[in-house]
Amino acid sequence: MLPIDAAAHSSRWRRRHPVDKAVLGLGLTVLAISLPPWPGAALVLVTALTTLLGPARVPARRLWRAYRVPLGFCVTGALPLLVRIGGPDAFIGLADRGPQHAAELLLRTSAASLGVLLFAFTTPMSDLLPRLARAGVPAPVVDVALVTYRMSFLLLDSVRRIREAQGARLGHTTRAATWRSLGGLGATAFVRAFDRASRLQDGLAGRGYDGTLRVLVPETRVSPRFVGTALALLATVAALTFTLRAALPSVLHP
Repeated sequence: MLPIDAAAHSSRWRRRHPVDKAVLGLGLTVLAISLPPWPGAALVLVTALTTLLGPARVPARRLWRAYRVPLGFCVTGALPLLVRIGGPDAFIGLADRGPQHAAELLLRTSAASLGVLLFAFTTPMSDLLPRLARAGVPAPVVDVALVTYRMSFLLLDSVRRIREAQGARLGHTTRAATWRSLGGLGATAFVRAFDRASRLQDGLAGRGYDGTLRVLVPETRVSPRFVGTALALLATVAALTFTLRAALPSVLHP
């Protein structure tokens, strides 16, 4: 199981309905995209980070391990805004207001990523996917997503075990041995994936599979109090953004 999934299953908000957490987490993501980057996205970032480390009680180290990957993509996406291609002076050079545009994009994307992580760290996929069918998503689509989600952990576990076995047999001592081990790893994982898929198909057929996977989902209800608090928090962030922009126009948007 991936660390983010383990954190979601042990989250103190695990028993809350996914709608409750979607209103808060995805609402912050929408605000990060739609509000002015400064101070809107910055406020969203602080709010999401405070909620993750505070009420949601996500361990800081585990949050950083999950956040550093999307943060790397955010930084990589912002760097091209610093330069321009073509122009009368030189073929390549610094873009006009490039640092400002790069900082604004980095604020937006990093804050939006934290909003998504807030939802992911508190909502296991096993609680979310079965409810999508009730929301109108076609059952075959939900079934494929659910099976793929579960099979991915088995495949990752097989890859880990194969790598450990190769390392115990000195399969990573030299560069040539590493490449041979990598080729063997890919081939073995490919064969095992097809073998597990075939056994899964045989098992479903033996149990009278009729096109729908029936799984038990914990019975929870949408909390009006939680949703109301989340909406109030989102409204406060939006109002504070426009209040600060009106009060400090020369600092926030020179």
